[in-house]
Amino acid sequence: MKLLFVGDIVGSPGRTAFARIATRYKAEGKADVVVVNGENAAAGRGITPRLAEELFAAGADAITLGDHTWDQKEVQAYLEQEPRLIRPANFPPGCPGRGHTLIDTPAGPLLVMNLIGRVFMPAQDCPFRTADQLLKREAGRARMIFVDIHAEATSEKIILGRYLDGRVSAVAGTHTHVQTADEQILPKGTGYITDAGMTGPKDSVLGREIEPVTHRFLTGMPTKFDIATEDVRLEGVLFDVQPDSGRTKKIKRINERMA
Repeated sequence: MKLLFVGDIVGSPGRTAFARIATRYKAEGKADVVVVNGENAAAGRGITPRLAEELFAAGADAITLGDHTWDQKEVQAYLEQEPRLIRPANFPPGCPGRGHTLIDTPAGPLLVMNLIGRVFMPAQDCPFRTADQLLKREAGRARMIFVDIHAEATSEKIILGRYLDGRVSAVAGTHTHVQTADEQILPKGTGYITDAGMTGPKDSVLGREIEPVTHRFLTGMPTKFDIATEDVRLEGVLFDVQPDSGRTKKIKRINERMA
């Protein structure tokens, strides 16, 4: 089963790149299932129901989120009714929505789990214990399991990958918008990358126009960070997962410029 995970979509350029490239991956048989982090889809600040529907129509089978989950108020009710849109499972109890979803694929069910880190991030529940709880609760429902860990610290993402090695099919990091070159299959068969990267304008500062960010660093003054437009790319990772064992047998980084 070929699973394409697409790194953080940033604004309209990122959504356009996703629609063009991910759709082609499915049409050409390069991907059976597409999961995308959409927490920056609304001009870099969260996601709306309309934009989530846009991504689903473009080929997303599930959308994960992160620290910008609550930036758009209307998403709260939508999270309750749309099981394919998930927010980090280790948000405090009582938050709207859910932290995992089960997808039907040609190769069998795929469990998608979303977690958020705690190092250099707002305080949340423990992602390690939350993962343990979810795996115990969902035991037997799917051999293929994918985890998006939305975190700042590379060390936290690396150790989570090692912690889950052999218990999930793949772990991919998001949040930094900078794709790492450490894609690998861990000793017990879990595919891993520290950060899948960003889908959006690369001639930018993490998807934002360069000049306003420069001004902010030089002066410390509040500045509006508009979404950039140049050199738009889709970044992510392609996992080839064995349905019977749930292990990753191949992993490939994706960095494709939008034509």
